Amino acid sequence: MRKSRIALYAFCVPVALWLVAPTLVVIPLSFTADRSLAFPPREFSWRWYESFFSSSQWLGGLLNSLQIGLLVAIIATVLGTLAAYGLSRVSGFRKTFSNSLLVLPMLVPSVIFGVGLYALFLRMGLVGTLPGFLIAHTMLALPYVVVNVGAVLVSYDRQLERAAWISGASKPKAFLTVTVPAIMPGVASGFLFAFITSFDEVIVSMFISNPYLQTLPVRMYSSLQREVDPTIAAAASVIMTITTAAALIAIFARTRRKADT
Repeated sequence: MRKSRIALYAFCVPVALWLVAPTLVVIPLSFTADRSLAFPPREFSWRWYESFFSSSQWLGGLLNSLQIGLLVAIIATVLGTLAAYGLSRVSGFRKTFSNSLLVLPMLVPSVIFGVGLYALFLRMGLVGTLPGFLIAHTMLALPYVVVNVGAVLVSYDRQLERAAWISGASKPKAFLTVTVPAIMPGVASGFLFAFITSFDEVIVSMFISNPYLQTLPVRMYSSLQREVDPTIAAAASVIMTITTAAALIAIFARTRRKADT
């Protein structure tokens, strides 16, 4: 067993480094003093972070992404938790069909999804609007909440909820005071993954954005089409920091849930 574990680590660690290395190169690039992207950087400088946070366009994109991401995470968490709870109480074809329908946005290619939303939102006047972004990103983030909450509900003891009913609590009160606290690790993980999904989304966002409302990933893509300077590396580092922090919190929540069970 020990030899097998060593062999597994010997294989997985180089593969992980190979996959992560191109991403980690972005961080030192953001601290270069040169006006072009060159690795390794010859001098250390904060100038591109100053350029990022002093630019209304870059900072506006970051604030838009944070605002949309948080709102989408809240909406998707509420809807996804209720959907997962409902799915846990049915079985057979209804459960299989409903679950497949809810996770469909994870399977459909982003380009096809974006084209369809653009055609629909154009007729509804939602292109380039905050409600349009919230609807689109919520559809993309919802499956992650359903999967995370559903995984916790598998091991949830329904007798606790029934005991609350017998004690006089209404069904909504029992759900909020008994069920939700019990499945909170899955809800928290779903919230964080929904935020990451919205914050990193670029393809669908490109179809429904306009010059007055752009997220940070869309702003980065637009910048690549005009000029390339290390400000985009600083923006990428900011995104990596925020999403990595959110992912680590989600992993910690899952680990703590497994330890408690």
